[in-house]
Amino acid sequence: MSKFENRRLRRFVAGAAGLGTVAAVGAFAVTGTANAADRDAAADRGPKPTVVLEHGAFADGSGWDGVVARLRRDGYPVVAAANPLRGPASDAAALRSVIDHVEGPVVLVGHSYGGSVISQAAVGEPRVKALVYVAAFLPAPGESALQLTERFPGSTLPGALDPVPFTGADGSTGTDLYIRQDRFRAQFAADVPADRAALAAASQRPIAQAALEEKATAAAWRTVPSWDVVTTQDLNIPAAAQRFMAQRAHARTTEVAASHSVALSHPGVVAGVVEEAARATR
Repeated sequence: MSKFENRRLRRFVAGAAGLGTVAAVGAFAVTGTANAADRDAAADRGPKPTVVLEHGAFADGSGWDGVVARLRRDGYPVVAAANPLRGPASDAAALRSVIDHVEGPVVLVGHSYGGSVISQAAVGEPRVKALVYVAAFLPAPGESALQLTERFPGSTLPGALDPVPFTGADGSTGTDLYIRQDRFRAQFAADVPADRAALAAASQRPIAQAALEEKATAAAWRTVPSWDVVTTQDLNIPAAAQRFMAQRAHARTTEVAASHSVALSHPGVVAGVVEEAARATR
């Protein structure tokens, strides 16, 4: 091979190597640009909202465990608030203090009586971007949870209750309502495994009877975008009552063949609706 041919061969190899390097850099540049675009788009959408979960009567924060696990896995900050279960106005004030402690946008989620609470707590709070009701009450001003339940047939809750008189620290008296433990699963969590339902029955928190009779004074669902998970096998809040409230609120509705404890039996469905609401706010 001549010196001239050698030089040509070296230039060819060097050129080929150069092209390979450019191709690799080019591919990286394209990928890098795409990633940068994705990051810019994500930045434009803003941070993921914090999901604040409000449990209802005969439950506690552990009822959200499966939902919390899924939301955290998908990168959402989550707070499962403790609901005092004393009355919509005072419980909304307690929840509002939790919201005030959270930075950035918020999605409020309420189960059962917790729906009454989030409906009041979100009024006048611009950081609450969406409301998600889960087998929940959406009362209008002047309505109580008890009135809405009795408006439609199908609830068997009264026959499962265990009333317990109490005396407050200030000397006031009232009645706390529990679900009898031997009736809890059938009434509240028929599609939940028996051992998990037994735990829920033992750890349930009572609601003051007066809380179910207290009338709402505000309804945030009138101005805040709302989603609703309707449970069609619910023995606490009849499905017809849930549909009525959801339609009145123009909520985006998902129906599930589930008991009142849908967050326990179908946590993936509940988390999916919450994430849908969260995405719509960004």
